Amino acid sequence: MRAGSGTLAVVLAGAWGVVYLATQVLVHPPLGAAATVAAGVGLSTAVVLGYPSALRGPRATRRAAPARPAQDRAPENRPLSMAGRSMPLRSGLTPDAARRTAQLLRPALGGDAIAITDTRQVLAFVGPGADHHHVGAPVQTRASRRAIDKGRTVVVSGRKDVGCPDPACPLRTAVIAPLAIGDRVVGALKVFRTRDQPASRVLVEDMARMLSLHLELAEMDRERHLAADARLDALRAQINPHFLFNTLNTIASKSRTDPDEARQLLLRLSDFFRYAVRQEGHYAEFAQEYFFVRTYLSLEQARYGDRLRVRYDIDPQVLTTRVPVLVIQPLVENAVKHGIADKVAGGTIRLRARVDPLTRTTWIRVSDDGAGMAPATIARLTGAGRRGAGAAHGSDAPEDGPADRHTGVGLRNISQRLESLYGERYTLDVRSTASSGTVVELRIPLR
Repeated sequence: MRAGSGTLAVVLAGAWGVVYLATQVLVHPPLGAAATVAAGVGLSTAVVLGYPSALRGPRATRRAAPARPAQDRAPENRPLSMAGRSMPLRSGLTPDAARRTAQLLRPALGGDAIAITDTRQVLAFVGPGADHHHVGAPVQTRASRRAIDKGRTVVVSGRKDVGCPDPACPLRTAVIAPLAIGDRVVGALKVFRTRDQPASRVLVEDMARMLSLHLELAEMDRERHLAADARLDALRAQINPHFLFNTLNTIASKSRTDPDEARQLLLRLSDFFRYAVRQEGHYAEFAQEYFFVRTYLSLEQARYGDRLRVRYDIDPQVLTTRVPVLVIQPLVENAVKHGIADKVAGGTIRLRARVDPLTRTTWIRVSDDGAGMAPATIARLTGAGRRGAGAAHGSDAPEDGPADRHTGVGLRNISQRLESLYGERYTLDVRSTASSGTVVELRIPLR
């Protein structure tokens, strides 16, 4: 207990003692309970209101500070509070993002005008002077070129040093800080004032560093998406030409013995390649991928006949979730090619899918009871990918032996693509036993 609170407690106890003496001991007959309590409450209230305790605070009043102009009020805390917000530049250094960022930063940095440039032209200008500091105009002033070329903050005072050729320009001071991605300067943040006192250099530099961080994250996102696009294109290009050749042979054979079935197979083959080639974006509903997988397996069943059996166990809740395109079919294709095809008696492929509401993940399991893989092959493929990500029946790896032909690259590609889409938030695990089959389990965030 603090000293002020302890003192107040003692005073209140004394006050109630006085009330007791005055109402119960010194008067005859003693007052009733209601009157005693009323007197006690009244006296306690007076003590609390009149005593500068820890509950009420000191009674001394603070002298009001003189009001300052809005632009001179310390803005230091405002940009810090904005650090957790999503800056428009998070999407990249574009004119629209620069304009919205400049509008957001103008009151925060205490500037009359804010400009954002890349290394060649003005992307945004907000505030006094916007009538002649045009968006799209080249970066011409010596101060701006010095900040961009040297990668250092430049502070200029005086209209001449600002370097604007318009004689009516109201800008008098400027703080120009470079924007960089790593060691590469990509633009500049410029804070102008119409007065002789420039904005805080430290504040502008801190904000420039924050914007640079957002630009660096935007660059990483762009590179990650490009990499994911490249891997998706690689998966499309990897659709096995032998599968097409064998399917066409099957259709040709069926055209003599069962023309109706041959026509159906030809339509399914058309649907298969149309989906694989024309599917846009990185995600699709599970129902679409499920139809794609069933189309593929129906074509393979026409080829293998009774040697290939398929079992589906799909939770209806999974059908509306979104999953990466062309991820499930390669897992199933590997099970057919390297599990069932190499087994004389054939086997069964099982596809299961569930939604886990507790972890908010989609769980997909592809298993077969085919030839399986030796531990050495599992270890090699697991080491090649992330968390066992490359360790299914794979495709197109270096040919280490009959059991390893066409293994590794396809599923490593899938793993790398999943990592670019989900980071550390996915798992792709493999369990396999030679002559007993392989199980591949994929768990991805629910979308």
